[in-house]
Amino acid sequence: MPSILVVDDEPEIVTLLRFILEKDGYSVVEATNGQAALQVLGLDPPNPEVALPDLMILDIMMPVMDGYTLNTRLQDFPSTRCLPVIVLTAKGQRMRDLFESVPNVAAYVQKPFDPKMLRDLIKGILTRKT
Repeated sequence: MPSILVVDDEPEIVTLLRFILEKDGYSVVEATNGQAALQVLGLDPPNPEVALPDLMILDIMMPVMDGYTLNTRLQDFPSTRCLPVIVLTAKGQRMRDLFESVPNVAAYVQKPFDPKMLRDLIKGILTRKT
């Protein structure tokens, strides 16, 4: 069963994503900010026992560590450099431009989002990954 890490500080978005993803058979792990995501990924502090997710859905605007900083940090680790990321945010084109040059960003989705479109996008990304 593929696993997806959802990194978002809005509980209602996390709940909605969990519902959608688990309904499609995915295992869901959550983090409320970038620093918490580094812990969940076993990067900070280092924990080689942690299994990496198959995909990450990442918000940009979060407390403690924002999504852009987190994704930049992922590039420092060989294990997460190629982890596919869907950026899911309320921010507009300026933020999209910021992420376009990052190779592991598979898609950019603006809130509010269409759940069916997101499900199809995830399925396509995970199919390409295998």
